[in-house]
Amino acid sequence: MKEKRLTCERARSICIVETLAKLAHFPNRTTEKEAWFLSPLRSETQASFKVSLKLNRWYDFGMGKGGNVIDLLCLISNCSVSEALRYLSNEKPVFSFQQPSNIIENNIDKNIVLEVRTITQGLLRKYLHTRGISLQVAQKYCKEVWYTCKGRKYYALGVQNNEGGWELRNSYSKTSTSPKTYTYLKIHSDSLILVEGIFDLLSLAELFPSKLKNSDIVVLNSLSFLEQVSLLFKKYKRVELYLDNDQSGNNYSKELMQKDKNIIDKSHLFEYYKDLNEKLISIKKEKKFIDEV
Repeated sequence: MKEKRLTCERARSICIVETLAKLAHFPNRTTEKEAWFLSPLRSETQASFKVSLKLNRWYDFGMGKGGNVIDLLCLISNCSVSEALRYLSNEKPVFSFQQPSNIIENNIDKNIVLEVRTITQGLLRKYLHTRGISLQVAQKYCKEVWYTCKGRKYYALGVQNNEGGWELRNSYSKTSTSPKTYTYLKIHSDSLILVEGIFDLLSLAELFPSKLKNSDIVVLNSLSFLEQVSLLFKKYKRVELYLDNDQSGNNYSKELMQKDKNIIDKSHLFEYYKDLNEKLISIKKEKKFIDEV
């Protein structure tokens, strides 16, 4: 018992800002006393997650919750204290859900797929829950993908793209395998739905399931593929755009609609939210609050 208590005490002194950096979360702004982040625990567009640099404590104003680095890691990864301590002491298991922060889009060639399965891992199911996605919806579009990077083995939710590569997501990582391109799901409809990423697709399936039943779907996986994908539009009588409610998404939507009257911007369906997933999470939280009341 004494050894465990001392281990926890040492772990609490580990810098929260550095720990967040290892998980690919970086501050939006920093002062002498504090660092402000977009919350790693929920979706938001304004930074309301504060880390006191003096006390090495965090507080999420949107949740009304705070604590030390162990508390934070347990919440981010839905893990136990012992699992958090293993991560903080760098004693990660070989079969790890955690993802090194240096795995980013420009070194996707180092990600090698080992196996593709039906989604079963508990941490992936918990991650889906935090994003408001049911297992039933996820299993329709996603797989559990095991892959290696730099000699380590990982797993993530995966959606395959049009050339056999995979978009990979877990609570620690957003990465891909080669080749990287868009995902094209066809049922040979005369209408097309265009979304930016995996969770836009899954959120659309949760919020407006009937829309996906009668339309072909393109998941861009990167806005850089928009010009290439736009060549497909001439095949359709109707193209619905669900691009993010940010400057890039709004500009691209306006530009595309000017080219063809059959292209329709549907971002009003998630007005006041950055994207479909942010709206979905908000709805789920509101419903949970009402149910609890």
